[in-house]
Amino acid sequence: MELLIVIGAVISVIGLVGLVVSALRVLRAKRAGLADEDLRETVRRAMVLNFGALMLSAFGLIMVVVGVILA
Repeated sequence: MELLIVIGAVISVIGLVGLVVSALRVLRAKRAGLADEDLRETVRRAMVLNFGALMLSAFGLIMVVVGVILA
């Protein structure tokens, strides 16, 4: 079960990195002074990445919890 905990933790960290990347993309787009439509498109793409990273992180945390319960 230790392996399940470690794999879950790695997946959670990958998800957290995705969340940071998503936030940085939006921050860069806002600082670049893009036109309204371009900014909306950038934020829309970042939201997709954000949601996927959040789900990945949650899945990793579920794996950690299951590993702890089974250990």
